[in-house]
This record gives sequence, C-alpha cells and structure tokens, in this order.
Amino acid sequence: MSKLKARQSFVDPTAGPILSVRFIVAVLLMLAGIAWIAVYYTQARDAALATSPGTPNSPIPFMSDLKNWNYLIGFGLIFVGLGASAHKQTPLGRGRGVIVGMLGCFLIGLIWICTFYVVSNDTSKIPVIGDLEQYNLLVGIGFMAVGFTFATKWE
Repeated sequence: MSKLKARQSFVDPTAGPILSVRFIVAVLLMLAGIAWIAVYYTQARDAALATSPGTPNSPIPFMSDLKNWNYLIGFGLIFVGLGASAHKQTPLGRGRGVIVGMLGCFLIGLIWICTFYVVSNDTSKIPVIGDLEQYNLLVGIGFMAVGFTFATKWE
C-alpha cells in the first residue's frame, strides 16, 4: 500500500459531493413550503375563513386572499424540493439515499391518507388535515408520486 500523495483525496469520485447547489436549493424549497403553510395557518388563516363583517385584520393580506390556495403553494414547494433532491448530484439521488427518499415519501403519503381516513368524521381537531378535507387524498398521492421519482433512480 502506497502513501497518499498531497494531491490524492479521501473523497470517492463516484459518490459525488455531499452538499451541492442542487441539494441546497432542494432543501430550501422544502423548508419554504413548510414555512409557507405554517405562516398561513398561524397568521392569515383566521382572516381568510372569517365571513362576518367584523373580520379580523390579517397581518398578511395577500395570504388571506389566497385562502386554501396557500396549501397548494406550500405543498407544491415541498413536492418540487423533494423531486429536485432525486438527482444524482444530491445525497438522496444516489446509493442508499434513493431508497430512503423513495420509502420515506411512500410512507409519508400512506400515513397521510390513513390518518385522514381514520379521523375523517371529525377533522376539525387536526390543523392542516381539517382544512384540506378531501384534498388530503391529493397530498398523500402527491407524496407517493414523488416517491416514484425516487424509484426511477433506483439501480
């Protein structure tokens, strides 16, 4: 076994970088989607749902005007971020990361749909699921669809 020379590195060239621009953008998209849903739910939702003339003023009026479209924007950002992370330049897009991403998305989608069906009689107690009603099925299927994007990368 020879000694390592100064120009040799410990990085496996087939594994690729741990952090890449694509991976950072994917993580930021997912965090932006989660933040969008959280901000809408905690700040603008009450003004969006109020129907009486004395409606509360929303600190974020454009979010109140969008109403449930905020969930589409938030989950859309999450799905695009997850889909972008299923690329060879990211840790989730190669090796065991593909399996983790694929099974993770499948399980999240399955748990989302099962939770909706279990509590479908009284969804008012669960924050986001209560607002989405039947659209919860689309959220669960969306997570599963992203899982299939990971499945196409599986070798």
